[in-house]
Amino acid sequence: MNTTMASSDSAIDSNSSTSPLLVVDDIRTSFVVPNGEVKAVRGVSFELNQGKTLGVVGESGSGKTVLARSVMRLNLGSNVITSGSAKFQGSDILDLPPKAMQKLWGNEIAMVFQDPMTALNPLVKVGRQITEHVRHHLGISKKEARTLAVDLLNEVRIPEPENRLGAYPHELSGGMRQRICIAIALACEPTLLFADEPTTALDVTVQHQILNLLNREQESRKMAMVLVTHDLGVVAGRTDETMVMYAGNVVEKSSTKELFGNMQHPYTEALFRSIPKTSERSHTRLTAIAGRPPDLIDPPFGCSFSPRCPYVQEKCREEEPPLIPVSDGSHLSACWFPVGTEENQEAFRKNVAAGLPQTLVIEETLTKSSENEDGA
Repeated sequence: MNTTMASSDSAIDSNSSTSPLLVVDDIRTSFVVPNGEVKAVRGVSFELNQGKTLGVVGESGSGKTVLARSVMRLNLGSNVITSGSAKFQGSDILDLPPKAMQKLWGNEIAMVFQDPMTALNPLVKVGRQITEHVRHHLGISKKEARTLAVDLLNEVRIPEPENRLGAYPHELSGGMRQRICIAIALACEPTLLFADEPTTALDVTVQHQILNLLNREQESRKMAMVLVTHDLGVVAGRTDETMVMYAGNVVEKSSTKELFGNMQHPYTEALFRSIPKTSERSHTRLTAIAGRPPDLIDPPFGCSFSPRCPYVQEKCREEEPPLIPVSDGSHLSACWFPVGTEENQEAFRKNVAAGLPQTLVIEETLTKSSENEDGA
């Protein structure tokens, strides 16, 4: 049942169903701080169609959350500088006045935040936090709002929903709080949902349940979703496309199936190597990415990943690689020496001979793989 009410003065005009739902073009967001300008997002572009899911992957500090909040106009403050465009159903939401954005938030575009404990008001009962939201956007009565709230809690599989409406957030488990946040986000049947690290601090079983819940709701509602995570394992099998971010830039983007079968960027490869594998022996040391992310006030010349890359060459330190098509035209990567190419292997051999420390990560991983195969 679609409860969203149409309005003649809607902030967003509907376009043809064949057009992309969201078109983000050259989004840049910086934060002015006392010692400089933090360039958190540095020129990101992508498109998202109705009913599709885009995964945005990268380490903490790569710009994933800032990107999502920039598109939603949630990076507030006089020290924030945002440029570019984000066209939702054909209209640039970065140019909308504040009142138009308030109509959009929760109604057409919603977000599931990373930490449900801080996303929910600790002084307000769960029921009121849901019903106030739907009454504001849908203009329904208290009784209708309460009925809808119970239906939503049932939908996200919270037991005894009538009783939970009278609970405060601290009286619920972390998994239940996250389900409450999902219920609030879905209440007005948004067209686009941002899920920002929705399984942070949850145990593995609850993580699986929350991700399955999001996928089920996304498919049943034909809703577009942007799934932000630091874990490539989360996007596997759950997203149509995956965009890998590093130091505020997109370094690789393709269909998720293509990315896992033919990753091209060394950073994507490094993220993949860091995923724990069930085939490894217990107490096996996890593979970490060498070095640290760059300072975004003063990022390095050339490729931002070059100080940590096992294939780095002088060209990488001097010239920033463009994001260009590889293999099929929809697979994009920004690397001078793509993974799997002869140039890549030759660069690695040179760095091993030179004793570069970041080559040790791959050597140790290869050794572990060989030992696991011998022990099988």
